[in-house]
Parts: sequence; structure tokens; C-alpha cells
Amino acid sequence: MIKIKASLKPESLRKDIDRFFDVSAEKIFALQKCWDPRLGAPVLTVAGKYASRGWTEWTQGFQFGSAILQFSATGDKSALAVGRDGTLRHMAQQVSHVGVHDHGFNIVSTYASLYYLAKSGRMPVDEGEIRFYELALKVSGAVQAARWTELPKGLGYIYSFNGPHSLFADTIRSLRSLALSHQLGHALAGEQDRRISLLGRLLQHAETTARFNVYFGRGRDRYDVRGRVAHESIFNSNDGSYRCPSTQQGYSPFTTWTRGLAWIICGYAEQIEFLDALPESEFKSFGTKTSVLARFLETARATADFFIEHTPTDGIPYWDTGAPGLVRLAGYLDRPADPFNDCEPVDSSAAAIAAQGLIRLGHYLKTKHQAKDGAHYFAAGLSIAKTIFNEPYLSTSPRHQGLLLHTVYHRPNGWDHVPKGRKIPCGESCMWGDYHARELALLLQRLADHKSYYTFFGC
Repeated sequence: MIKIKASLKPESLRKDIDRFFDVSAEKIFALQKCWDPRLGAPVLTVAGKYASRGWTEWTQGFQFGSAILQFSATGDKSALAVGRDGTLRHMAQQVSHVGVHDHGFNIVSTYASLYYLAKSGRMPVDEGEIRFYELALKVSGAVQAARWTELPKGLGYIYSFNGPHSLFADTIRSLRSLALSHQLGHALAGEQDRRISLLGRLLQHAETTARFNVYFGRGRDRYDVRGRVAHESIFNSNDGSYRCPSTQQGYSPFTTWTRGLAWIICGYAEQIEFLDALPESEFKSFGTKTSVLARFLETARATADFFIEHTPTDGIPYWDTGAPGLVRLAGYLDRPADPFNDCEPVDSSAAAIAAQGLIRLGHYLKTKHQAKDGAHYFAAGLSIAKTIFNEPYLSTSPRHQGLLLHTVYHRPNGWDHVPKGRKIPCGESCMWGDYHARELALLLQRLADHKSYYTFFGC
């Protein structure tokens, strides 16, 4: 269980954050100097060097989004140039990409970040460039929402790259694309010009995910533990009936892949902030604002509690709560995670993602006068941040291109580098881990400096 340091405040981490962004700048420019676009998006490091890994190009937005975050945090115009130029040169194909469920990763991390910098005046541009970003965000949200499987009883979901039968936990964070498109007044146009609400599809997808990918301890099956998450849910595409849990990157359908768990925590927490900012009138076709927020909170809190309880004391989880080698690490939840053990890898990228979700959940609850619960989640997120902003997770060597060490991509497929002399992956980085560590650092920097609160939909 995470040892929560209740005394931590965002201000306590200010020196760690400054150092973090100093190291971050070196990594961004070093990668930019040697990256060859013809090889595809950088995905993960192999012996300290970023390499591509063909599956889908879901990490390109994190590459350029990281540079934009660097500018947001430090004002470094060279970093902005990397992010802005990279977005304009390389991200257009992703806007209209109908083959992936990753628009919230690729498009929001780039076009949306640039849009809000432009709207705030921090990035002087003409009106045409602002409209260009708006158009990209509108189209992306609609394209993502069109990747749709209809279910009975008013449910449905954005299906994964596995096909219409497959609902991934990860996709909850791609709802950001639907949210922004809706915020800009856009809708999906269907057959015979039917206007399809992007907010409606956002809410349907979130409810379907909560109902089938998240467990609430109500006896659904023999492994129904409150807050546990199944990476994938499988449906019969002929009649929409639910068939079974599954996984692509976890150990089994009946254990919890911790990065999938982290996506759920972060995705629901940030959507709570977005939905809370909408007027009551937006919800008239979907129940009430109060009932919608209650469901999102129920899901966020259950998964946050599970993460806190099933993670080692320093806040770094092992890659799956049921990974078979954990039986040889007696008492592993009662001490800090060991990234150099010989049994199972940790995944610091899951920690970075979950930390942001915990902080957002805690911050929201505190604003709603639930101070005790809010402080609990907020401090848990800060405790994780304190760990990943320092060694052995912060990569300070100039010979290593990654920023956040000890991440895992796809353990079942064996895609992660195992260093010579070791038995399991360790010491490597990934694009999403580096990006989410930066996003976490920017959020905490804003809180520490008492500046505008950072969200995906504008401050």
C-alpha cells in the first residue's frame, strides 16, 4: 500500500520540478537532433536510445506534446518551435485517422495544447492559425466518435483497433477529443444528416466502460474486487451482448494491468473536471448533471482506492497486480518497489498517469467541501510524484534519451528491452511515460505557484 505523505504540498516539490524540467529540456533536444521521421514515431528506448515499434502510431503526439509542455512550464521558445513545427509537419494524418482509438493522445497533446497557448496570448499567432487548430480539434473528435459500436439499452463505445467487438480501458482518455470538439460546438453528422452529440457519445462510452471494464465489488464474478480493472471487454458484435473480460497487455483477464488501471483513474478524474464546468442544460438529454458526476466519481474513487491499496509504498506499481513472479517477492506491497528485481518489472509510466488522476480527483473533492477525502487522494498523488521526480526513476544521464526510467510497454509480447545480465526489463523509458511525467510536473508547478489550474480544456 502506498505510504501517503500527508505533509507534502505542491510547494514541497518545487525544487524537484525545476530540476525535472532542466533534465527534460536536455532530453527533448537530444531526441529531436537524432530522430529520423522516416522510421516512424519514437515509442520506447532500447539501451537508452529511442526506437520505433510498429503497432499503431499512437505516440507521435507525445513526442511533440512534450516539447509544448516544456514551453508551457519554462517559456523556452526553442521547445515551442519543436512542438509547433512537429505538429504542423507530422500530425495532420492523425487528425483524420479512422483506424485508431488514440485521438485523445495524439491530437489533444498537440493541437489542443497549441490552441490554448494561442488563445491565452502566450503564443502570438494570427486568427487563421487559431481557426486551423479549432478545425483539427473538431474533426478529430468527430472521427473518434464515429468509431462506434452501438449496444442495447442506450449504451455504446469507441472500439479499439482490435475491432468493433473490443472496448479498451485506455480509450477513456481519448474522450478528451470528443470533449473539446463538443466544447467548440461541433457534432458528428451521421446518415441522412443525423446530428450525433459528441457529449452524448462521451457519456455513453464512459458508462459502458464503468459497467464492463471496472469492478465494484458487487459479485459480478469470482474476481470482482472493488476498483479492479479489466483491460478489455469483449462483446458479440451481432447483438451487442457482453461476452467476457480480456486483455492485450496485461497478464490475464482476471488480474489488473496497472497502466490500464491508471488510464481509468486519470481519464475519469479529468472528465469530472470537464463535466463540472458545463452548465446543467447540457445534461437534459442524459439524466442530470448530479447523477452523471456521481457515476464518474464512483468509478474514479473505486479505482483510485484499488491503486493505492495494491501498489508498493513508494507509489510505483508492478506492471500487473497478478503477474506470476510476484509470489517470489514476498511482502512486495510493504516496501518500495524494486525496479532491479529478477522476477517482475515495475511500470513507472502507470505511476505518472495515476498520480495525475489522484491529484485531480483530490483537488476536485476539496473544491466540493470534501476536504478529508480530497486531501487523501491529493497527498497520494504528491507522494508518487515525489518518487518519480527523483532517482532511480528520473533519468539524469545525458547518454540516455528517456526521461522517466523503468517503464514497460508490452510485457506479454516481450517488446521491452532486457539489459545484459538482467532477467527482466528495467532502466528504459517510453514516450507516454515521459509525456505524462511532464504533464504531471506542469500541473504541480501551476499549483505550487498558485497560477491558473491546468486542464486539457483550458485553464
